[in-house]
Amino acid sequence: MGTIHRSIKDRVFLGVCGGLAVALNLPSWLVRGVFVFGGGIFFWIYLILANVLPVED
Repeated sequence: MGTIHRSIKDRVFLGVCGGLAVALNLPSWLVRGVFVFGGGIFFWIYLILANVLPVED
């Protein structure tokens, strides 16, 4: 598992899903699907991660 950060290359909104996908070695569409179809709690997790995770260098 790599370091978790917000992606600047693979981003649709804030880069959280792209960064998580790189860290977990998963395709970004899969991570985005979990956040989109996962329910309301994933909305809040996304917002927290967007504020906590640093942007990649």
